[in-house]
Parts: sequence; structure tokens; C-alpha cells
Amino acid sequence: MSKNSADETPVCCCIDVGTIMDNTDCTASYSRVFATRAEADETLAALTAKARDVESEPCQIVPRYTDENGGVRLDIDFIFACQAETMIFQLGLR
Repeated sequence: MSKNSADETPVCCCIDVGTIMDNTDCTASYSRVFATRAEADETLAALTAKARDVESEPCQIVPRYTDENGGVRLDIDFIFACQAETMIFQLGLR
């Protein structure tokens, strides 16, 4: 067994999930430039629905709109109750 901080099992070289997911990163961020505000709003609605499907407690959703050259940038932070929900949300977008 190695001498690192991870709890390893000598038989299969597995590590404790708490070593990878320590619940400190509960925010998923999204950013994209759209041609119109309406397109950005549609994407916000779709991503909000996906976040609501994953959440165990209400996810805090913080959208920000910024006018850019010929369009509008939508930045969104999705703040989940735990890191597992954040990862499930992110994987669901792939």
C-alpha cells in the first residue's frame, strides 16, 4: 500500500471516493455567446430544467448577460447542494 493520503485497498488499488469528491466544488459554470437574447433565454430555460432534474435541494442558478460584438454572452453558475450533483449535471450535458 502506498504512503499517500488516499485510503487504498491493497487488493484492487481502489481509493476512497472522498479523496476525489470532497464536496468543495459544487458549482458548474456555463458560458456562450448567442446571436440574440431570445436564444440565450431558451438555453437558460433548457439548462435550468436539466439542473432541476438533478437537484436534491434547490440549485441556485445565477445567470448574467453581457452585450458583446453582434450578440449577447450568457454566463451561468449552477450551485448544487453537493459535488455529486454537480458532476451528474455536467456529464448530462455531454
